[in-house]
Amino acid sequence: MIYLDYSATTPVNKEVLDTFFKVSNNYIGNPNSIHKLGVESKKLMDEATEQIANLFNILPDEVIYTSSGSESNNLAIKGICHSYPSRSKHIITTKMEHSSILETVNYMKENGYKVNYLNILENGLIDLEHLKKLLKEKPLIVTIALVNSEVGIKQPIEEIGNIIREISQTTIFHVDGTNAVGKIKINLKNIDLFSCSGHKFYGLKGIGLLIKKKHINLTPLIHGGKSTTVYRSGTPALGLIVSIAKSLRLVITNLDNQYDYVLNLNRYLIMLLNKIPEVFVNSNSYCIPHIVNISIPLIKPETIIHALEEEDIYITTQTACSKGDASLTLVAMHKSLPISETSLRISLSHLTTEKEIITFVKKLKNILNKLILKKGE
Repeated sequence: MIYLDYSATTPVNKEVLDTFFKVSNNYIGNPNSIHKLGVESKKLMDEATEQIANLFNILPDEVIYTSSGSESNNLAIKGICHSYPSRSKHIITTKMEHSSILETVNYMKENGYKVNYLNILENGLIDLEHLKKLLKEKPLIVTIALVNSEVGIKQPIEEIGNIIREISQTTIFHVDGTNAVGKIKINLKNIDLFSCSGHKFYGLKGIGLLIKKKHINLTPLIHGGKSTTVYRSGTPALGLIVSIAKSLRLVITNLDNQYDYVLNLNRYLIMLLNKIPEVFVNSNSYCIPHIVNISIPLIKPETIIHALEEEDIYITTQTACSKGDASLTLVAMHKSLPISETSLRISLSHLTTEKEIITFVKKLKNILNKLILKKGE
């Protein structure tokens, strides 16, 4: 099998899985119970939270555990809107966001909020002058992904944060970091809220994080009994909590070496793809190397995906959570409909080998030759 869909989900690191099993078997007490077993579980949970806080250079109280990146995004946007009812009912985002952002923003729009979508330059970066203009209206929240999940565009988040602070001190800045954690270095200094999900960095599915800076108020989506924080009720999932701390530590510890490896792999892949006349590479120098987006206008993406699947090779079209035919990201980047409607995403990892890349490109060439020949008959 050749797996090239790491941006959808990553395989679980064996060390992380072992940690989950050990914690689940050895710490059966509810961390909120006052007996000995509960106290032992609470101690382990607090150690995991402190480790996460140290890795992100934040306070332990700023860590909120969720079930996923989608829940984190929903909690960030809805929680802010419900917590500041007297402030501006104005949200700024882009049309390049994950569906959990776009659909949440649409929900708030249906409930009386004004939404502005930032202009996108042809290189995929947001138009900072447009942002400055919109910030003069003192919006409640700006929500932007650090790394776009389809093409891999990395936005200048630190610069964006500085601009927000300079123009509107009351505007809250949320960053969706789901496709960034474990791939690039992250500075949360000018970020108020930050979302991520464990299964994107070799952890388990079912656990995500929302980093909420201490000065920010947030209304919970889930109300109920005592939990890890007042911002999300429910019995703490101790095994998942400790495992996400483990997976985060492992990816951050090895970040530089893994990034350099993927960068070299990315360059090699793009060099090979550029030799295929039917392939257009959409990713550019502003993208992280882990994502390579291409278009093949002559063939439907689904046809290519299923043909590769027969070879036991796995890529995807757009993102696993996306809806519709055309890539909203490529449309926002002013790409033509033939390009936007035929995009494919290849996502790499430090686990990907050069041999796999060579085999993938060879099989892709063969598939295209057969499909184009068949189309011409």
